[in-house]
Amino acid sequence: MAEFKIAQDLVASENDKRQAALKSDYEALGANLSRRGIEIETITTKVSEFFVAVPSWGVGTGGTRFARFPGLGEPRGIFDKLDDCAVIHQLTQATPTVSLHIPWDKAETKELKAKGDAVGLSFDAMNSNTFSDAPAQAHSYKYGSLSHTDAATRAQAVEHNLECIEIGQALGSKALTVWIGDGSNFPGQSNFTKAFERYLAAMAEIYKALPDDWRLFSEHKMYEPAFYSTVVQDWGTNYMIASTLGPKAYCLVDLGHHAPNTNIEMIVARLIQFGKLGGFHFNDSKYGDDDLDAGAIEPYRLFLVFNELVEAERRGAKGFHPAHMIDQSHNVTDPIESLISSANEIRRAYAQALIVDRTALSDYQDGNDALMASETLKRAYRSDVEPILAEARRRAGGAIDPVAAYRASGYRKKVASERPASAAGSGGIV
Repeated sequence: MAEFKIAQDLVASENDKRQAALKSDYEALGANLSRRGIEIETITTKVSEFFVAVPSWGVGTGGTRFARFPGLGEPRGIFDKLDDCAVIHQLTQATPTVSLHIPWDKAETKELKAKGDAVGLSFDAMNSNTFSDAPAQAHSYKYGSLSHTDAATRAQAVEHNLECIEIGQALGSKALTVWIGDGSNFPGQSNFTKAFERYLAAMAEIYKALPDDWRLFSEHKMYEPAFYSTVVQDWGTNYMIASTLGPKAYCLVDLGHHAPNTNIEMIVARLIQFGKLGGFHFNDSKYGDDDLDAGAIEPYRLFLVFNELVEAERRGAKGFHPAHMIDQSHNVTDPIESLISSANEIRRAYAQALIVDRTALSDYQDGNDALMASETLKRAYRSDVEPILAEARRRAGGAIDPVAAYRASGYRKKVASERPASAAGSGGIV
């Protein structure tokens, strides 16, 4: 049995305060949905079976390009990170897996596996890092990694990804996510075609080493750290990569990695249609790659993404098995609270998409009734599904109000007394 970082008695006590109100709200919502031909228990069951991975780096305080302001009780390493991730899952019952980033989270694999087992967590996709240099690294990635003009630098980047696969195999992971910061800052600095050819050749070496039951996720990003051109800059390039590499290669969609006003839900639909949607990094953005909490800025867009996912699930789209992970940078909030909130918002969008009247929507679409098709989606989106989310958490042993339970536990104060304070540093993420 997993060791709990927060006393279950405290969670139960906090739930007792809210149980009567939840029961009343859940029954009222059930009656409302019943009038619409929707069985609330069916939705609650599906929500309780929907999980999203948390990133190990997400439990630390992030930063901007200009500065990082450390928070209290920041994790000192991967084992502290796993403790914090365990708190998120204990309270939400929605995040049973953790995605590691190598070399940030490098440790003895037996110890990592034992720690995960002890706190009730397993390991999601592995993430390689060739966008920054590790101590004592032979070749720098300042001018690129998998697309670098220097063969030795490319070989080093490939070898690092192979190491990530090896670590992941020992931990029970089944996927590798590759994001690179390769690109250029000035016109003429890089030959676009040659850089992409080098990237594809290097990725082919990584792909060749994939175990049979693994998937390879390539992630596109419009800009940053390269500001003029990026080697993997959009979903079209990402699709070409996945199609070129083979059937185990898929596209990862990070909601923040697109230009403002991009129709991300349509990109999702296209990738599903052609069997190349690998999964998501959930976050939100206002201006660019802001890495804000999921649903913080555009909750309707998050719902529209899930509308496509539920539609694909309903029709049994071929090869549809997306991975779900949160990828955020928490600069002014308690990272644990932000990840709790995001896990809840992601489940909210899923629940809302589940109650869309699909028959009515299809009829309105076929009849070119634009207004009523839109209103059908809005009706589901406007529905307050919080009682479903809370009941799913309660039944699984989580908290009816996870942020309130977390604050009542005093966990942040406790770890702040145990973990040395971090010094303020330069910009960047943990």
